[in-house]
Amino acid sequence: MAGDGPLVIKRIKKSSGDGGHHGGAWKVAYADFVTAMMAFFLLMWLINTTTPEQKRGIADYFAAQNISKSSSGAGGVLAGTVFGADGSRAGGAMTSMTAQQAPSRPQEQTRSATEGDLKGGPNEVQMADRVFDQAEMSLRQAMQQMPDIAELSRNLIVNETAEGLNIQLVDQEGQAMFQPGTAVPLPKTRLLLEQVAKIVDRLPNRIAITGHTDAANFQGPNGVTNWELSAARANAARAVLAGQGIESDRIFEVSGKAGTDPLLPNDPYASSNRRISILLMREAPVVPPGYRL
Repeated sequence: MAGDGPLVIKRIKKSSGDGGHHGGAWKVAYADFVTAMMAFFLLMWLINTTTPEQKRGIADYFAAQNISKSSSGAGGVLAGTVFGADGSRAGGAMTSMTAQQAPSRPQEQTRSATEGDLKGGPNEVQMADRVFDQAEMSLRQAMQQMPDIAELSRNLIVNETAEGLNIQLVDQEGQAMFQPGTAVPLPKTRLLLEQVAKIVDRLPNRIAITGHTDAANFQGPNGVTNWELSAARANAARAVLAGQGIESDRIFEVSGKAGTDPLLPNDPYASSNRRISILLMREAPVVPPGYRL
């Protein structure tokens, strides 16, 4: 009989009209993509709106070598960092830094010569490096903590050259450092110099102060030219440092170069060429006779 054969049951799977449920994983992936794109465009906007000095400050902030191994909760201008007992002042060692601007001789040659003059060895040189990094970072942090001079962040350039750590107070359009045609520092310039003095006073290095002007011809009272003006401004900066406790025997030289050494050689008339350079010299300080580490 037909009913004696095997029974075959067919099950037909009905299709939902929308093509089936695909889950929500694509929504999560899309949300991650949109978030990443927002972060990317925010980063590009920040890069375009920050100055080179601000970019350098951000990079230094996240650099691992800037982290101090000795700290205290005292705060203040050093922002919780202190110079250890075996630091630059105690050991008398001088730093060997990577040149921000191209030196007249190869960087490797400069580092080798500097390290050869130090008796403390590579460890002490590295320690001095960290101390100078802390000095630069402390100066920038001090500016951020003082609303009166925070706006001068664009006027401050701190870089490392073959000669040492160079702190420059630079004129910008609409923001000069001195009263026009005079050697009288503006009040905010004086406040900035006082903060520089507090940092410089913690290091043993000798100091060279140089004044610069732009290439525009200047004729002031009594025949004053850019040469006298640049030298007078450098001496005015020295006087502010001295008023904050910088000993006179640490001042190696005070000079004026007029417009002969522009910050922007391709634009000798730019306002940024008018500046004061405070150089912490790259050399081992004089050690008293019989002094031992």
